[in-house]
Amino acid sequence: MPRHPIRPANHQPRSGHPRRFRSLAAAAACLALTLTACGGSASESADGGDVELTFTWWGADARAQLTEEVIDRFEEENPGITIKGDWGGWEGYWDKLATSTAGGDAPDVIQMDETRIAAYGERNALLDLTTQEDILDLSEMEPEVLQTGEITGGALAGVPVGVGIFSVGVNPAILEQAGLEIPDDTTWTWDEMFDMAAEVSEKLGSQGIYGFDFFGTQAAELGAFARQHGQEVYPRDGETPVSTETVEKYFETALQLMETGATPAASTQAESTGNIEQSLFGTNKSAFHLQFHTQIQAFVDASGSDLKLLRLPAQDEGESPNMVNKASMYWSISSRTEHPEEAAKFVNFLINDEDAASILKVERGVPAIPSIQEALKPQLTATGTMSLEFAATMQEEVVTPPQVTPANASDFSTEFTRIGNEVLFGSQTPQEGAKTVVAYLEGLR
Repeated sequence: MPRHPIRPANHQPRSGHPRRFRSLAAAAACLALTLTACGGSASESADGGDVELTFTWWGADARAQLTEEVIDRFEEENPGITIKGDWGGWEGYWDKLATSTAGGDAPDVIQMDETRIAAYGERNALLDLTTQEDILDLSEMEPEVLQTGEITGGALAGVPVGVGIFSVGVNPAILEQAGLEIPDDTTWTWDEMFDMAAEVSEKLGSQGIYGFDFFGTQAAELGAFARQHGQEVYPRDGETPVSTETVEKYFETALQLMETGATPAASTQAESTGNIEQSLFGTNKSAFHLQFHTQIQAFVDASGSDLKLLRLPAQDEGESPNMVNKASMYWSISSRTEHPEEAAKFVNFLINDEDAASILKVERGVPAIPSIQEALKPQLTATGTMSLEFAATMQEEVVTPPQVTPANASDFSTEFTRIGNEVLFGSQTPQEGAKTVVAYLEGLR
């Protein structure tokens, strides 16, 4: 694949304050009807008066603090434009955004995710950012990165922060405490990782420490698992869709991990998939954790430990783990904003301004603009440097990335988590869960 400067981005699906999930069906239906009716055209900016922009994002407390600092800096440099920030946890974030968008009151600037950008963009809810090219300077961004923000028809629905790589976070101190060494991630397999996790739990379980915090409920896990079996959750033409047999094997693996003690009971796993600051890996209670690689900074901040990054294990020794770049976070602008120019100016500040980069550093990922990336390097922490170097190393190994989540599949991640939990808690067998998952995916095609 083409080589280009590394632009990792931080996908943070399990951060922020946990909120009770409510079905998105009604809000999504309302969203579709409302956007179809309104057409989503942007209005003129205010002429001469002060402008207030609303800005929303998901994330943990650390992200909120840094983002507020960036807002303050932008307002200092742009008197006459104020930014009203609003943030929350991953689950409640999308429910709230769907409702506000359907009601014609979407935030002006939106932190957008790969799983939702087609759903919002193809319903005309997001501004085509090429209409703001005089304000929003994207000239330095590599085409291969910028194109990840394009939707069907060629509109640029979001400016990508960069790419994230699904990988393994490891706590070396816990392995050392269990008498184990960090494995060679260029050769290790899932069986080796699972055996090590079970040994950690056996030796340190009396202290509430587990080898592996959770497995069996996250769509990103299934995506990696399927890819290592030559299949895709969202296949392009010519690619093999994930099979019932593969999903069943994935769920059987999750149950086996609980049986061996490598992972904790289902109830403990469920509690660890919410707030980073309260998760097992974030509180030094697990040795291994699956994550997008730029999340490591948030876990280091939460745990206070010197955490490391490892490649995904392979199915068998000598095989490729088939890791991929994934555009995982974007800055988008509502198509119904009354202030498209001011909103574009703020997005331009977020991606092109050295002051903004010096505040955010790599919390959302290494900036996608090469000159900003270079300016930031001297300011990176050891963890930030590790994240950058990990992604740089992986560029010689990553395979072709999957297609962007289809517009009608934006709630698959939530649905998969529900099914996975039913399997872990015994409400469905692995075979039943696999049939449910595959039937759901087939219904999207």
